Amino acid sequence: MSDDDKQRRVWDRHARGYDRQMAFIERRFLRDTRAWICRQASGDTLEVAIGTGRNLPYYPDGVRITGVELSPRMLEIAGQRAAELGREVDLRLGTAHRLDFADATFDTVVCTLSLCAIPDDHRAVEEMVRVLRPNGLLLLADHVVGATRPVRAVQRLIELVSVPAAGEHFRRRPIHDVAEAGLHIEKRQRFAAGVIERLAARKPAFRRSGADPSCDAKTPVDQYRQGLA
Repeated sequence: MSDDDKQRRVWDRHARGYDRQMAFIERRFLRDTRAWICRQASGDTLEVAIGTGRNLPYYPDGVRITGVELSPRMLEIAGQRAAELGREVDLRLGTAHRLDFADATFDTVVCTLSLCAIPDDHRAVEEMVRVLRPNGLLLLADHVVGATRPVRAVQRLIELVSVPAAGEHFRRRPIHDVAEAGLHIEKRQRFAAGVIERLAARKPAFRRSGADPSCDAKTPVDQYRQGLA
């Protein structure tokens, strides 16, 4: 059984109770994260791992939303939510590891609270960047490795159960992959003992390989490593 198949089974099994569980977590830890992410979306927008569609109420009018989800049962609930909201959403079954879209298809790509459970999170970020248009915006939010040693120790213990049971990781940092991909991190907020991180990153409007080697401007990776991003 592939990693995607395993995760599909996990999320199909949890689909019915997912909204109830997430409502509690959002009240305690996420603050206004869904609104913070979605209000920055514009144009043709892809949401990767759209789940039950909990972000749908927060997108601005006029945003054209495509949602990809691995779990058929989660996607069914997302479809019901879209219908209740009166939103036209293109919902598709698929995997974050291989997004079924051409390069540079979307103005905005969104992924919230999902990279923690996608088996190959590095590949998933690469795919999101690939389908993002030049000058497009990548919007991510997730629970990440904590800012202090005691928090990280607790997360390590949780992973002893969560990773084998549900493939859920608590010590990832997607921002590293975003910076390495060459995106410019325009906004970043981290809170709840550093466990929640949300960011907006812009894809360059030019090819890095064609940049003038004599240019003194720092790359996004340089900025990030120096704490400027």
